[in-house]
Amino acid sequence: MEAANFRPSRFLAATTAPSPPPPAPPPSDPRSLHFLRHDSTTNSPKLKPPSTFSVRASAGVHNNPVVTLLDYGAGNVRSVRNAIRSLGFDIKDVQSPKDILNAERLIFPGVGAFAAAMDVLTQKGMAEALCTYIKNDRPFLGICLGLQLLFESSEENGPVNGLGLIPGVVGRFDSSNGLRVPHIGWNALQLMKNSEILNTIRNNHVYFVHSYRAMPSDDNKDWVSSTCNYGDNFIASVRRGNVHAVQFHPEKSGGTMLLFLADLYVDIICINLLITLTMNETDAGLSVLRRFLYPKSFSTKVLEVGNASKLAKRVIACLDVRTNDEGDLVVTKGDQYDVRENTKENEVRNLGKPVDLAGKYYRDGADEISFLNITGFRDFPLGDLPMLQVLRYTSERVFVPLTVGGGIRDFTDGSGRYYSSLEVASEYFRSGADKVSIGSDAVYAAEEYIRSGVKTGKSSIEQISRVYGNQAVVVSIDPRRVFLKNPDDVDFKTVRVSNPGPNGEEYAWYQCTVNGGREDRQIGAYELAKAVEELGAGEIMLNCIDCDGQGKGFEIDLIRLISDAVNIPVIASSGAGKVEHFSEVFKKTNASAALAAGIFHREELGIGSVKKHLSNEGIEVRLTPYKPPPSRFSRPWN
Repeated sequence: MEAANFRPSRFLAATTAPSPPPPAPPPSDPRSLHFLRHDSTTNSPKLKPPSTFSVRASAGVHNNPVVTLLDYGAGNVRSVRNAIRSLGFDIKDVQSPKDILNAERLIFPGVGAFAAAMDVLTQKGMAEALCTYIKNDRPFLGICLGLQLLFESSEENGPVNGLGLIPGVVGRFDSSNGLRVPHIGWNALQLMKNSEILNTIRNNHVYFVHSYRAMPSDDNKDWVSSTCNYGDNFIASVRRGNVHAVQFHPEKSGGTMLLFLADLYVDIICINLLITLTMNETDAGLSVLRRFLYPKSFSTKVLEVGNASKLAKRVIACLDVRTNDEGDLVVTKGDQYDVRENTKENEVRNLGKPVDLAGKYYRDGADEISFLNITGFRDFPLGDLPMLQVLRYTSERVFVPLTVGGGIRDFTDGSGRYYSSLEVASEYFRSGADKVSIGSDAVYAAEEYIRSGVKTGKSSIEQISRVYGNQAVVVSIDPRRVFLKNPDDVDFKTVRVSNPGPNGEEYAWYQCTVNGGREDRQIGAYELAKAVEELGAGEIMLNCIDCDGQGKGFEIDLIRLISDAVNIPVIASSGAGKVEHFSEVFKKTNASAALAAGIFHREELGIGSVKKHLSNEGIEVRLTPYKPPPSRFSRPWN
């Protein structure tokens, strides 16, 4: 929603294909990096794919139920695909207007910019077909931009005309009163009428990520099925007959996609499959499965877990991933960024397997999962295929947002071929990432911007946010505390510290670093945060080297400084050791989320215990309505 225009033909050609990936384009094709996935000469760590058994409805009832997917290739829709497949459906991709008109059921997971999407639909003749399909009351589900395009126009890079099916103009959130834009996170719905597909999740949070929204009015009130409050009440979903559209992401809302597809496509599901799948599940799981598989034959109660009323604070699990000395890809965790054990062998600290842990944290209620490849991509960012495989495997079963970081930058390989940071990020998005985290390259970009005052459009932040939207770009800041006796001793923003320094210093500034904290730069965290926001970052992950792995709490002075300085969400990171540290950072700062790693990996704290504590402290969090159990039709990931 936040992205600027791009060439439609290029991104339509890059449409994500069902797994396994399609035949690789030749290496000479500059538009795609899919060929890198199949380079058998790559010396990569060991990672085995999950072995799964696909369960489908009986052929005696319906043979291979199909969902038609309108994916014009401008973002990550892998999770939508995975959610659909996990429910036993095949996917047919729209290739022509005829595919839209012939669809039995159509999902449009719009991602990217309003104008660019309309350009694609118009140039390919799909806009008229889509209007005809919807006007004929055919089963339709639009997601995010797929909702916005139904309106008359958008102010994003515009005005730009939409499909004109619903009265109203899509406008940007007003950030003049301190509202953080993009609207990122888990928020509550207010149901306006019987929407069918929303009825079982009325008390629970759903995941939003957008900067533009449509507002309810007398002209469109017959369409509006729910609203959400963020500054003002905006339209969260619409429904008329068989036509549904939602502003939030059901495929990222912790399994909510089950509920949507249940009500939309239940007529094709075999009752015998219901009996098989619902054996020995929890009551909440039974509720979701019944709603999906045969809601018209079962009385499904509304899920009572949760008391969603507003935007929730997020709890994020972070997984630092690297190869160990045996060549295995493992999750590790450092103390002040040192990931090796203090032993004679000095081995890499091994805390588990990345896909297994991500699945565990999803089941435990993590609001997001963040992967950081802390050693890969130094010389060849896309040569480390296992990290891309981790994303693909994780996105098959983890239906909350995934962030990945590590080496996202422009680079030239050994043969002299140049790759832009946009190409690197695109491969991450195609593999299942929803956001990318940029570290060192963001520091260099900010330094140049502060020096010149010019936005060149060439930095990784600008390239990626222009195409995928600023909500897809997270900047990870790695500062260290530098104590001062006099705040005028440096040209950077300083703070009066809560705890004086070793020599009684009452002030400090936070010096940014690059290369995993190994190199100091002459730029402060405050100056960096302000610069990257202007360049197009949509979120900041704020670390602190001094607190990392210490378990003594977040660096409150730093987090307060940065979260008060910017109008984009800030994720507090580094230092959590007990549940009280989470409530402290939310009460004393404007952080939107808190992230932890080692305490979760070592099972010193559980995500559920953190959320229970926050809820008891009066801090709104997303309470998961059920724990998705491991599938009985697959073996554990290796």
